[in-house]
Amino acid sequence: MTWQRAIHTGRTAARARPSGWLITGALIGLLAGLAASSPAEARTALVVEAALDRDVFEPVLAAFAAENPQLDVDYRDRSTLTVDQRARDRDDPPDVVISSAMPWQMALSNEGLAQPLDVPEAAEWPAWAKWRDEVFGFTFEPIVMAYRLELASHMPPPETHRDLLHLFTDYRELLAGRLTTYSPEESGVGYLLAQQDARYTPRAWDLFTAMDAADVQPERTTRQMLEGLSDGRYWLGYNLLGSYAMVWAQTHPDIIVQVPNDYSLVLMRMAFVHRDAPHPSAAKRFVAFLLSQRGQHIMAGGTPLFSVRDDVIGPYTAQRLRDQVGDHLYPIPINATLLAFVDPLRRQAFLDRWRRERQASHAR
Repeated sequence: MTWQRAIHTGRTAARARPSGWLITGALIGLLAGLAASSPAEARTALVVEAALDRDVFEPVLAAFAAENPQLDVDYRDRSTLTVDQRARDRDDPPDVVISSAMPWQMALSNEGLAQPLDVPEAAEWPAWAKWRDEVFGFTFEPIVMAYRLELASHMPPPETHRDLLHLFTDYRELLAGRLTTYSPEESGVGYLLAQQDARYTPRAWDLFTAMDAADVQPERTTRQMLEGLSDGRYWLGYNLLGSYAMVWAQTHPDIIVQVPNDYSLVLMRMAFVHRDAPHPSAAKRFVAFLLSQRGQHIMAGGTPLFSVRDDVIGPYTAQRLRDQVGDHLYPIPINATLLAFVDPLRRQAFLDRWRRERQASHAR
């Protein structure tokens, strides 16, 4: 809130008043100005750089704002790679960094750009969902497939990765140009998911090659894939963020979301307080809220982000997802192995192979 104080004094009136009044009036004006700019009254603009759609995250932001009326959250919704770039801006660093590109978040911490969060919520957070008490995975989001209803009238809808491979080979001409997935070149999440696929199944490259042969259309975001599915450009999407897809399907009944039955990767949004946060106290309060029972309860009931804590109840919790999917969930681990994914040589080698496979598939 900006406070302004306007004082109008006429020259004639000033002459008529005693000099003591003038001194007292000046002191009152000075004290009023100091009070208006005091920490108790001033509002803090908290800058959050996030790769997380605001319309999905809004219930959490609204609850935090209600509990912290002295803070103005400047929430900046960007791509994963842009968030990573903004976190490295030494001249204008953000307060809080949130991203689904898990290796990049780990790398930022490893480079010393995250500061420890010394609050009870951080100390009690599960060890498998944090790194050095600096970076915290606060969501538990399945990676899914999505398809248009009309696909089922032409071919059996896929339920597993093996089903996908059969569709891409048996119905290649019918699906040509109607497939979409993340671009590993333009999306940090896309690169991470492709790497994880290659880690969990030896047939991952067969799947990638079959998609390329069917003229897959890479996109930078899940939202772009969902929009393409709804307007009919695409029939089938692979490796979408389940949180976005589930929200979309609620208002687009022609879109079916499928959690793969053989294995489903689980991604966690990771948050940290920037080392050079302009407002460190407010930043720590924000991240602590994400980890709190209150914040996680809102995620479990008001968003499809799936809460991590096991002491909250709602339609979107990690435990409920485990109960429904069973042993097929493969959470991407938060440990030092993630750092290898952002190694420049390894990333370049993976992308080089990706491009070679695409060129070879189109040449056939």
